[in-house]
Amino acid sequence: MRKIIQYIRKKLSVRVSLWVVLFATVIFVAALGIMFYQSSKAIQQEAISRASQILDKTSLYVEGILNRVEVASNMTKWLAERHPDEPDSMFVYSRSMLLKNPDFYSCSIAFEADHFKEKGRYFSAYTKHDGDSIRTIQGGSENYQYFYMDWYLMPMLLDKPCWTEPYMDLDAATNTSDMVTTYSQVIFDHQRRKIGVINTSLSISWLSHSISSIKPYPNSYSIMVGRGGTYFVHPDSTKITRQTIFTRTMENPDTALTALGHAMQRGEEGMKLINLDGEDCYVFYKPLGKTGCSMAIVCPESDIFGSFKRVRRAVMAMVLLGLMLMLYFLIRIITRELSPLRRLADEAENIASGHFDVQLPDLHRTDEIGQLSHSFAGMQQSLVQYISELKETTSQKASIESELHIASSIQMGMLPDKFPTKADRDDVQIYASLTPAKDVGGDLFDFYFRDEKLFFCIGDVSGKGVPASLFMAVTRAVFRTVSSHESVPNRIMTRMNEIIVEMNKTHMFVTLFVGVLDLPTGLLHYCNAGHDAPVLVGDGVGELPCDSNIPVGVMPLWQFTLQDAQIFPGTTIFLFTDGLTEAMDAEYAQFQINRVTDVATEALANHQHEPHQIVDLMTDAVHQFVSDAEQSDDLTMMAIQYIKK
Repeated sequence: MRKIIQYIRKKLSVRVSLWVVLFATVIFVAALGIMFYQSSKAIQQEAISRASQILDKTSLYVEGILNRVEVASNMTKWLAERHPDEPDSMFVYSRSMLLKNPDFYSCSIAFEADHFKEKGRYFSAYTKHDGDSIRTIQGGSENYQYFYMDWYLMPMLLDKPCWTEPYMDLDAATNTSDMVTTYSQVIFDHQRRKIGVINTSLSISWLSHSISSIKPYPNSYSIMVGRGGTYFVHPDSTKITRQTIFTRTMENPDTALTALGHAMQRGEEGMKLINLDGEDCYVFYKPLGKTGCSMAIVCPESDIFGSFKRVRRAVMAMVLLGLMLMLYFLIRIITRELSPLRRLADEAENIASGHFDVQLPDLHRTDEIGQLSHSFAGMQQSLVQYISELKETTSQKASIESELHIASSIQMGMLPDKFPTKADRDDVQIYASLTPAKDVGGDLFDFYFRDEKLFFCIGDVSGKGVPASLFMAVTRAVFRTVSSHESVPNRIMTRMNEIIVEMNKTHMFVTLFVGVLDLPTGLLHYCNAGHDAPVLVGDGVGELPCDSNIPVGVMPLWQFTLQDAQIFPGTTIFLFTDGLTEAMDAEYAQFQINRVTDVATEALANHQHEPHQIVDLMTDAVHQFVSDAEQSDDLTMMAIQYIKK
């Protein structure tokens, strides 16, 4: 800017050519057009982002409900299989599911013909919401032979749990009906024979209300279609279950709408711009989990760009008026001299030194100085606008950092924070710590007690940051779910691998160690999936032998091996992730396993190998080794000491 000012003082002594001014005006109008084009693109991207976020949140909400149905069904199935010869208990289990899940429509525990001979040919413990109350009845009869219903036959024939296509549920007792979708799975007796089916239903009308209540724009609406394209959610209630997404294309062929319908049937995800009822609309669509259904949010283009067009018309009117005024002043400027040049340059010097609030002189001249005054005023406004945008960017960055901090708090809140000590139990004491390399990380640990056994795991997800933290949360949830009804570590690992591989579209993986410690005997059953071998600290220090298995999430059919070890009283099992052994100092030297065993040996010699002590000693040792170097990976440690006498 100082060079420009010097140029003005030395060279600008004649009138600016009118052609130069007109050229600058053309450039301004062109820049304005580019600005409007870029703004239009930005609004379109913002609309896509907003609708996509709402669609993702709605999809996650629905999938969360579906997952809750499956978890609740699994728990009730487990109870039913424990007491396959107690028919009256089935009414209690069926009713308990709806009491704990008030948004479920119904639950039925139905058995094969003549399974309970004292109850007759049909026996189905059926529970359903009836207004504000819950009604439990025996649901099978000659008028309702449930053996031939899809919800009963499908899991029997497929030999696996499944979601049914939505169907009309008729209630003869209340003469009411509702469209429902059902999750069904087979019940086995102690000899693994199929003895019945448990099914849990969700109301399509309730699900429709939940989906339709979310709108990114005032006139937007949601639709949901089944595998055959039938509407199950639509703002026009007359189309629900009576029409498909292809109905209107039969009379008026519409390739865009047909392509949308086929894409939703195939379970694809994306966005299309199509014309509906004479209006261009953006349609954002996504599949809904395992139901085979797909939902979409329809946003009219007028909703997205309406306010922008109004602003554009107002701005164009103001620009036109400004151009007319500019022409008027330019005609006057050409007739004036450049006498106040120094005053203008001095004021510009103040602006160049950082005083952006300086008021430039209003010269009311028709010469080059007046034009320069307007130019400097525009430069001043641009600088002020730039500073304002810089402040806004800084504020947005602070908001992102705050959200990451909240995400870190949520992630840490998912992990156990209460560790049993000698004062709490007489058989085992535990302590663990997790220090992520970033705000959120991919390490995990977990433990809980069931049936006089300690179930525990430790793992390390590939990668870092938010993707790893999400994968970590899923892994921990899958561990809890699978181990709640399975007690053998290699079976737990195999089932977790099947589940994670099925949903792993990003090709991430997790190294994992799963152990089950029998508390009365001290016998440890364990399975290792590519994780660092734990260190045993008791009668000496040594690594726990571990087979070579691949990490979880890599191959769906991998057979994980089971290993056993006797843990004697006083022995501490020290588990850790590679963030300990691969911790690096400023010279990129690693901590390595030999330092881990050295610290453990010293702790044992000083009788400081209780969980809290050994984790603290290891933390101090690695911090002293790393010194001021930046943490390169998530650091997780867990120590379990068996103290049963």
